[in-house]
Amino acid sequence: MSDGPASGPGNALGLYVHWPYCARICPYCDFNVYRPKGDDEALLAAMLADMAHWRARTGARPLASLHFGGGTPSLMTPQQLAAVIGEAGRLWGFAGGAEIGLEANPKDIDGFAGMAAAGINRLSLGVQSFDDQALVSLGRDHDASLARRAIDAAQRDFARVSLDMIYARAGQTADDWAAELGEALASGVGHISPYQLTIEPGTAFGKRAGRGEQLDAPPDFAADLYELTESLCAAAGFEGYEISNHARGRADESVHNRLYWEGGDWIGIGPGAHGRIGRASAGGRAATEAARRPADYIRRVTETGTGIASEEALGVADEIAERILMGMRLADGLDIDHLHATTGSGIDPDGLARMMRQGMVDQAGSRIRLTAAGRLLADGVSGELVP
Repeated sequence: MSDGPASGPGNALGLYVHWPYCARICPYCDFNVYRPKGDDEALLAAMLADMAHWRARTGARPLASLHFGGGTPSLMTPQQLAAVIGEAGRLWGFAGGAEIGLEANPKDIDGFAGMAAAGINRLSLGVQSFDDQALVSLGRDHDASLARRAIDAAQRDFARVSLDMIYARAGQTADDWAAELGEALASGVGHISPYQLTIEPGTAFGKRAGRGEQLDAPPDFAADLYELTESLCAAAGFEGYEISNHARGRADESVHNRLYWEGGDWIGIGPGAHGRIGRASAGGRAATEAARRPADYIRRVTETGTGIASEEALGVADEIAERILMGMRLADGLDIDHLHATTGSGIDPDGLARMMRQGMVDQAGSRIRLTAAGRLLADGVSGELVP
């Protein structure tokens, strides 16, 4: 199997596998995560059964990507990973150059070789910071020294490696961030995902912020750090192909994420996994969500054959809004001709004219893109384009 990305994710099918367990739950995390509960094999069996349900529903469409997220899927054994990958290959098969990716913690370094042997060809490594004090405050279970060893090990075992980094932390200076990002850019990997720290309601950080504690950078300074990020990445040869993702070249970009942004279909299996899938008989797409708690997911699959807890047909307005908000995140921008062909509608012309006058959006042919100023306010600007 080739390690390069598959072509045409906009018309592709992806499979997302959510492994919900974490050895430690980070205080900023608002994903559907749990402490390990000792039901790994029951959960794996439920996932494999759920995949069979989905194959009957989608028919024979080869997978452009298979992505293990979480949670901490690097806690899965190589045998568990191989079982999912093998079943996906048996049920759907893989498109040429399909991406099989996994999100890993540096602490799971000893398992990297086994993950690669199981079939993983792209590793996304949750480094988050090279500052030991920051890693402690972020609740991470590794230090900077282990992160550096994990980066080296990942590049020995995988052809494609990405680093996740968190910035705009309270007390972080521009020089601090420049040093951390510079180390990531110089590490030899082909992809960097720098994310601003976001304080989400219901998380441990959210509760602390509610008591008045300042955990993230002020908005204006966070915007300055974003512009610094863009500048440093560009100088190092990393194109910002999406608002929070930078790659050395097209072959280093994430097929999994591009599939989301370009409006492809994907199946979500595992507790709380979301999916988007075309409806062959009725047209349009459906939004699916699996049962969130592992025990509920296992029980639902046992009783019904699938873990789906809710399914909603996306109306035309919802479909247009989602495609605009996701597509505008890409540096390529949004193809409005494709949007019209897909949904039967398009963007708000008045909103487009207004955003162009304000210098937030520009247009070249059928594509509209956020300008540098527009990227700082991406969701708000894109929202103005929704009819």
